[in-house]
Amino acid sequence: MNAKVYDFNLRLSWKILSVISRIDRFDASWASIERLEGGNLRQLRHIATIQSVGASTRIEGSKMTDEEVANLLINIGIGKIEDRDSQEVVGYFNVLDTIVDSHEAIVVSENNIKNLHNQLLKFSTKDAWHRGDYKQHVNAVEASFPDGSKKIIFRTTDPGFPTEDSMRRLIKWYGIETEVHPLIVCAAFVYEFVSIHPFQDGNGRLSRLLTTLTLLQKGYKWIQYVSFEHEIENRKKDYYISLRSCQAQRPNEDITDWIEFFLESLLNVQFKLEQKLAITERQTHLSSKEKMVYSYILNHTHCKSSDIVSSLNISKPTAKRILAYLTDKQLIKKYGRGAGITYTVPE
Repeated sequence: MNAKVYDFNLRLSWKILSVISRIDRFDASWASIERLEGGNLRQLRHIATIQSVGASTRIEGSKMTDEEVANLLINIGIGKIEDRDSQEVVGYFNVLDTIVDSHEAIVVSENNIKNLHNQLLKFSTKDAWHRGDYKQHVNAVEASFPDGSKKIIFRTTDPGFPTEDSMRRLIKWYGIETEVHPLIVCAAFVYEFVSIHPFQDGNGRLSRLLTTLTLLQKGYKWIQYVSFEHEIENRKKDYYISLRSCQAQRPNEDITDWIEFFLESLLNVQFKLEQKLAITERQTHLSSKEKMVYSYILNHTHCKSSDIVSSLNISKPTAKRILAYLTDKQLIKKYGRGAGITYTVPE
């Protein structure tokens, strides 16, 4: 089956239809899950936020770990945000927080997309000259090689009128499209946005934020409790291959490869959310000390038992017993041997 989506062609394979069906079955049950889980979801959202901020900025070159991201966000406002990685992390966090809290009020318009871009780069003095405005110069996607040379691998839409016209047409289509399945609308919108590359910099990060925004607006509320960005980071090579294979055919390209990648990634994060919900169910049976140790490990990835003993002021035998119990219940994972053993919460 072939279909026309925006200016693209799409082969509606049984694979695509099957994945959409599986995602929507879970989505149909979300309202009841949300009522049952209650407070547990706040913890999941916190974890997902840290993972999303860390993953999306690392895709663009940041070196900060999730633990470093968490520590930075706890201490926002204490000092100046001077290094590039920290500026990108805080900017991404603020926009993601705005999207999750206010997605119903954020109309997908040129002004609002520009405002989100401005907020994304708010703390970067290097980007002050272009943030919040469409690009003024060509920003073709380049590959860098070890010898310092570069090669253009994709020519984005030209700056000026071509970019302005393309963005207006895309936004208009998103606002009036009612016949195409919402998940395909989200995937196609993000694909075209990143292919236009409307801003001088920050397009990759903003495209992932717009993914969350459009999914929330289309009713997939559970996306805020799991990190789509983390999935993209784990599948970064496939992410770029699917994008480039479609972009190489522009214009009027077949975007089936991208749609399949997008939907498979979404199905994967949905499965991870189901696993996390199962874990939170097991947590309800923990004692106060067991919950305290679990919470510490959650916020201190790859910590040692000695860290737990000193930070929580509990005895070594108690820590050993609790760690063994949490490991047996698959609530935490153990890495290494002997004195080098560390603990972390499964993703």
